[in-house]
Amino acid sequence: MQLTWADYLVIGGYLAAITAFGSWFARFQKTTRDYFLTDRSVPWWAVCFTIVATETSTLTFIGIPAAAYAGNMTFLQLALGYVIGRIIVSVLFIPAYFRGDLFTSYELLQRRFGTRVKTLAAIIFLITRSLADGIRLFATALVIAVVTQLPVSLIVVVLGAAMIVYTMRGGVSAVIWTDVVQMFVYIAGAAAVAYALLVRIEGGWATVVAAGTATGRFTFVDLSLDPSRPYTLWAGILGGIALTLATHGTDQFLVQRLLSARSAREAARGLVLSGFIVFAQFIVFLLIGVMLFVYYQQTPLPQALTRNDEILPVFVVHSLTHGLAGFIVAAIVAAALSPSLNAMAATTVNDFYLRYIRPEADQRTQMRVSRQATAGWGVVQLGVALGAQWMDRSVLDAGLAVLGFSSGAVLGAFLLGTLMPRVKERDALVGMVAGLVTMTIVWGVTTIAFTWYVFIGAATTIAVAWLLSRAAPGPAPRDVAA
Repeated sequence: MQLTWADYLVIGGYLAAITAFGSWFARFQKTTRDYFLTDRSVPWWAVCFTIVATETSTLTFIGIPAAAYAGNMTFLQLALGYVIGRIIVSVLFIPAYFRGDLFTSYELLQRRFGTRVKTLAAIIFLITRSLADGIRLFATALVIAVVTQLPVSLIVVVLGAAMIVYTMRGGVSAVIWTDVVQMFVYIAGAAAVAYALLVRIEGGWATVVAAGTATGRFTFVDLSLDPSRPYTLWAGILGGIALTLATHGTDQFLVQRLLSARSAREAARGLVLSGFIVFAQFIVFLLIGVMLFVYYQQTPLPQALTRNDEILPVFVVHSLTHGLAGFIVAAIVAAALSPSLNAMAATTVNDFYLRYIRPEADQRTQMRVSRQATAGWGVVQLGVALGAQWMDRSVLDAGLAVLGFSSGAVLGAFLLGTLMPRVKERDALVGMVAGLVTMTIVWGVTTIAFTWYVFIGAATTIAVAWLLSRAAPGPAPRDVAA
C-alpha cells in the first residue's frame, strides 16, 4: 500500500498552511526586540505549549515508540528527571533572566564573567544546535521517505525550505504560535495512531496488557548501576535533571521562549506545567510502541525494517486508511517544524555581530542581518540533515547524545556564575575547556551512556573551576544581578 492523492493533499496543504501562518507574523516584526522576543507579550499557557512542541520533535514521535517496541518503558525515568529539572530552572535561572533587558541567555554570562566565557558558550550553542536540529530534520525526512518512497534528500530540502521561509519572515512570534497550533496537531495524530492500533489488535487492551507484561515492556524502573545503560533510575534522574538544566535553563533555543513571556512568574508557570504534559505524552508514545509490538505479533510485518525507528511509519503507510495516513504524516511534520533558527540568529546578531562587527548598527540593519542569519543557519542545518543519512545509530539516541556532549560545559558555567561567587572568568573558562576535553574522552573511549554526558561535563567544569579559584584566588568577580 502507498499513499494516495488524498494523503499528499493533506500533507501538502498542511505544509503550505503552516508556512503561510508563520509568514503572516512578518507584519509585526519592526525591531529586533519584536523579532527575537515578541516584545515579551506571550502568555504563560502559550509558553507552556511552545516548550512542549519544541521538546517534542520527530525524534519523540518515532523514536519513543521504537524504544518501547524493541525494549520497554524505562525512558520514563529520564522524563522524571525532566520534570524535576524544570522546577530547579524556574527557581535558579528564570529570575536572573528577567533582571534586565536580555536578548540571549549568554548575555548573563557576559555580565557575570566577561566576554570570553560568553563567547565560548555561544559558539558551543551554535555548533550543537546545528548538529542536533539537523538530525531532527533528517528524522522527519526519514519518516516521510518510508511512507512516500521519495528520496530523503528531496524531502530534507522541501521541509528545510518551508522552515526557513516562515522563520525568516515571522521571527520568534511565528515559531511560538505555530508551535501552539502544531502541538495540538501532533497530539491528535498520536491519539489517532493509538486508536487505530487498539481497534486492530485482537483482544484489544486486555491483550496489550497481557503481552506487554509477559515480555517486560511495561518495565519502567531499572536499578542497574551499569553506566553504559542509558535508561536507569540514576541516569534518568541525575542525567535528566542535568539535561533539562542545560536545555531549558541555558540553551538559547528554549530560553528564548522563556524570555518572550510577560514576566518571570508566567515563564516559570509555563515551564513547570510543560514538564507534566511532556511526561504524560511520553507515556502515550511508549504505549503506542507496546501496541505496535503486540500488533505485529499478530500480523506479519509488511516489510523488513532496516532500523527500529521505521516501525511507526511502516504501520502508518500499510495499515491506515487514505487521508488518515496523510494526517499522521502531517502530525509527524508538525512535531519537527519547531526550528531553532531564530534563536541561533539572535545569538549571532547580539553575541557576535553587535559585539565584534557593527556595535553601532541601526534597527534596519539589525533586522536585515537577523533574517540573513536565520537563512544561513537554515542552510547549515540542511547540510547536517543531508549528511545524517549515513548515521548508523538510533535517531533518538543520536539527537540526545549531540545535545549532551557539549551542553555540560555551558551548564557548568551558568551554575558557577549563579552559585559560586568566588569563581572568576579565568576559572570558569578553564573549567569549560576541561569539561569539553573530558567529554571528548568519554565520547571516544568509554561506553558510558549518553544520558550521563551533561552531568559529567557540568561536574567536571564546576570541579576544575572551583579548585582553580581556591588555588589561585583573584579579585572579586562581577555580580550576576548587576
